[in-house]
Amino acid sequence: MLTFVVFLICAAISVSASAKGAAAGPRLNNNQLYKFSYTTEVLVDRARGSKEGSAGYKFSSDVNVNLVWRDQSNKDDQLIQLAISNLRIEPVSPRSEKKNILHGSTTESILGKNKLAALTKPFLVHLKNGKAKAFYSYRSEPATVKNLKRGLASLLQVQLSTGKVVENDVSGRCTVEYKAVKGQVTRTKNLETCKTEEAGFTTHSKVLGVSRKSSSVTVFTLENGFIRSAEAEETHSLAVNARRSVAAKVSSRQSLKLVGTEAGPLEAAGKDAAAVVKSIDAKLAAVGIAAEKVKSECKGCPSLFEHWQAEKKQLEPESLSKTRAPRSFLALIQTIRKAPKDEILKVLRSASKTSLPQVVDAVTSSQTSESLDAMLEFLNFTDAKGLVLQERFLYACGFASHPNERMLQALLDISKGKIGSTDIKESVVIIMGALVHKLCQKGGCNLPIVEQVKKMILNAPDSTTVESEVQMYLLALKNSLLPEAIPIFTKYAESEVGAYNTIALTALQRYDVNLMTSEVKQTVNRVYHQNRRIYEKNVRAAAADVILSSNPTYMEVKNLLLSIGNLPHEMNKYMLSKIQDILRFQMPASKVLGQAMKDMISCNYNRFAKVGSSSAFSGFMAQSPDLTSTYSLDILYSGSGILRRSNMNIFGATNEAMLHGLQVAIEAQGLETLIAATPDEGEEDLESFAGMSALLFDIQLRPVTFFKGYSDLMSKMFSMTGDPINVVKGLILLSDHSEVIQLQSGLKASAEFQGGLAIDISGGMEISLWYRESKTSVNNRAALVVTGNVTVDMDFLRAGVEVSFDTEASLDFITTVQFSEYPFLVCLQMDKSTFPVSEYLTKYESLPSGKSVVSRKGRKTLIPGSEFPLHQENSNMCKRVFDSNW
Repeated sequence: MLTFVVFLICAAISVSASAKGAAAGPRLNNNQLYKFSYTTEVLVDRARGSKEGSAGYKFSSDVNVNLVWRDQSNKDDQLIQLAISNLRIEPVSPRSEKKNILHGSTTESILGKNKLAALTKPFLVHLKNGKAKAFYSYRSEPATVKNLKRGLASLLQVQLSTGKVVENDVSGRCTVEYKAVKGQVTRTKNLETCKTEEAGFTTHSKVLGVSRKSSSVTVFTLENGFIRSAEAEETHSLAVNARRSVAAKVSSRQSLKLVGTEAGPLEAAGKDAAAVVKSIDAKLAAVGIAAEKVKSECKGCPSLFEHWQAEKKQLEPESLSKTRAPRSFLALIQTIRKAPKDEILKVLRSASKTSLPQVVDAVTSSQTSESLDAMLEFLNFTDAKGLVLQERFLYACGFASHPNERMLQALLDISKGKIGSTDIKESVVIIMGALVHKLCQKGGCNLPIVEQVKKMILNAPDSTTVESEVQMYLLALKNSLLPEAIPIFTKYAESEVGAYNTIALTALQRYDVNLMTSEVKQTVNRVYHQNRRIYEKNVRAAAADVILSSNPTYMEVKNLLLSIGNLPHEMNKYMLSKIQDILRFQMPASKVLGQAMKDMISCNYNRFAKVGSSSAFSGFMAQSPDLTSTYSLDILYSGSGILRRSNMNIFGATNEAMLHGLQVAIEAQGLETLIAATPDEGEEDLESFAGMSALLFDIQLRPVTFFKGYSDLMSKMFSMTGDPINVVKGLILLSDHSEVIQLQSGLKASAEFQGGLAIDISGGMEISLWYRESKTSVNNRAALVVTGNVTVDMDFLRAGVEVSFDTEASLDFITTVQFSEYPFLVCLQMDKSTFPVSEYLTKYESLPSGKSVVSRKGRKTLIPGSEFPLHQENSNMCKRVFDSNW
């Protein structure tokens, strides 16, 4: 035991002596001036660009470094002075005179006399054990100048032993890993951990979002415990997840090389570093090593009103199918974000009646406190005539990329006030549910306003007996995706009201499979198998969808198969088609379905030879390494051959996430009296009704009614023109990513990625008793623009790159039914028109004087149109419908 204690004491003494004698960081000698050459350069380009073609610039200078003071009890506690001289600013790569904006300029003419003087004024760094304890400069200096000095000071921060630490430098507070080998130290900074004051924002959806990859590595070469050279390279690449060719990068390099030493000033006497600094110059202050915010002023930029005057023609309705509309929309948003409330109101009040809805889209999508205040002052929710503008405002709130609690509070206040239109009342509540979901995704589920709205929508369905209000609150809960709402949906799935059943079941299908408890599954199975009461076919079909998408068990699948043959005529065909589609498209339930179908009792000719017009089909719209887009079409008819439910879905999926891009569901009921047909079981007393419901980018919108009641049906039938009814029309901010990237060199890069969509979704239903034919149509028109801009703006020199792509497309889904003979002829068509895809790359460099260089490249490709394939039976039927000689 004594031997062991002696060993520990000896070891401790040895370690203590080693720690005291070994240098923790670089040590400077007294009375010596270290002369360095220093360069820092920044480049911006597309993701795979070369240095030669990049936009950017390079700073070169001499740097003198000397020891000012050292703590006599700790040789690694040093105060160091740095002085920059002989500063030169050059293009990052050789340029012709025409493309060199710096040609003929001097450093003083670029920086200005005051900035140059400030940059060459000496500054101090307090290093302790190789870490920067304090950075001393002059508070009055421009932030850009201090940041450049911080970038140089941070390059001296190094530890000579291997290990992982948390450091403060110009980039903020970051986790850093050091690897030391003989004569060399490699410093790798984990940029994802850096905490800075400048927080940006990004889109909540990963499919529509932007991903960034960053790296920062510095290699130090050491000689006699001091820095011989330091080479740092930092890269940030940003790409749109759904299309990674829309990508840009910013690279920063620093190089510090010791070129010689000479006799320097003597070390100053003093108790501590702060006292020594004060004795040198009382105006020097500890201003922090982390970079300061830089306020960039746009000289000569147009005001918001001037910008609006230049762009307003592009936002007229006739331009909404063209890419110029979303491009102008995105540009206008950027200007609105910098504008005060009064100027925003001026634009709103001056816009034409036809362009005003698009202005409302842009102002609301800006998501600043000024833009929200302007909208709340401009709109009068007590006026029923303002429905269009009010709903455009509400939908833009629902699609908001980064909503805050103030936007939710504004909608809650509106819902509590007087609202002139019942449609708007419904939309307010439904969109509040969407905002709750987005705020919860950002970690704000416990915010007081979120808690208040959650409590309201969770308790509201049971607080009223008005059918339209119950539907409204159920749709709000459907948007919220709150786990607490699952018991509510489970309860309403077994309601006696068909509309409640459908909303509840389609909402349950949106939840994560892991939240589908045994109680939920039992309820959904009871609905499908009608254990307690008779349900409408579309309700049972919705229940089947939930069962098949929730990791069904072998017995659940077997019971579904056994039900085929005992279902209403068209539902037999629908379920058969649904099962075949799951097997063909290799969906998650296909494995257990395959196992159950080996049983000849549940899978035989008697069940799988059912005929009818109903169908379910899924297919690929587009496949690329970045994004896979799929579609599905489910059609359910009544036994009389009239459309009961049509459901079109489009999904987009990346490697990380899935987005429900579009769902358009058309429902019809109680139309059998038109053709003297007999309703199916459970549907004898249904009121005549037809309507459409849309879900867009994961947001459920307010349903639209075509007609309700027999008298309404007859009046509209005789006045039907076949013109579609608008469901969604406007401009949507799809992607929205903004961040400030603090580079280790002290420079800052701002990254802005936006995606704008001009969309027009309409649908209609036309019935001709004369020709005994019905036609339903869903028309989708869209123009998409995605832009990415990375800019390094030093207020005296600016360089940047913009990458973008745009496209215009249309998709039509038409169902034609001829009921002049039996069985009815049904033809489904899903057509995609030929559409262009254009990509652009723009690089630019400019001086405040207005001198600039811009280079642009672009390419355009045409994607041929096509009719999306459906099942072969449909193709045969379409030939009979449209070709009388078939």
